[in-house]
Amino acid sequence: MIWRSLICSSFAVGFAASLAAATLSGTVVLSDSQVAAVNKQKDFSGVVVSARPVTAPLPVRSPAHKASSTHATMEQKGKMFMPHILPIMAGTTVDFPNFDPIFHSAFSSYSGQIFDVGLYPPGTSRSVRFIRPGVVRVFCNIHPTMSAVILVLATPWFASTAKNGSFEMEIPPGDYELSVFHERATDRQLAALSRRIVVSEPSMRVPPITVSEAGYLVAPHKNKYGHDYPPTPDDQGFYPDVRH
Repeated sequence: MIWRSLICSSFAVGFAASLAAATLSGTVVLSDSQVAAVNKQKDFSGVVVSARPVTAPLPVRSPAHKASSTHATMEQKGKMFMPHILPIMAGTTVDFPNFDPIFHSAFSSYSGQIFDVGLYPPGTSRSVRFIRPGVVRVFCNIHPTMSAVILVLATPWFASTAKNGSFEMEIPPGDYELSVFHERATDRQLAALSRRIVVSEPSMRVPPITVSEAGYLVAPHKNKYGHDYPPTPDDQGFYPDVRH
């Protein structure tokens, strides 16, 4: 299936071909959710929509896109990773500053890119460069309730949805594979949502995208050593980084 923007005249075709960038926008709706924020508050934020060129080679960096920066930040504050969903282009370094008055220890032992920044104190930071596209699920080895997702993409063209589900990105005209990522959707569901699109106007809006959360199961995670988490630390400044 290919979504095509409508061309009103031959003049519009020529104008589109000469554009340095077009505006691609749309709306994502979440369905079949068990999350109160989705059902009651209609919070459809945190879904990542990305566009990968089908024929044209990928640029090393896109100056017009926010992903042009070689650094991104995932803060640790209030015993939370912020943002919870962080899309980046492959090759980006993510900084993990600790703004809490307690120790943290960010790691990922799942598919994507395995990393472990170790135990580090308040007011300091650690960094990791992500070089391979994939889904990196991030946890803290001390606080089991802390989790986040770093989505490493093989394209500089992506956007995260706002609370109302809307998204918008600046993108050069061309043929693209449009993909969607939502942490509470199955891989099969996400694969079925992929579409070919042709961007050929100054502005293009894709049809609404509905992402179902049916079939999603919460999987409990272990600490970085593959063991259950010990009792919650007292957060008084001493955290034995034990293996058992």
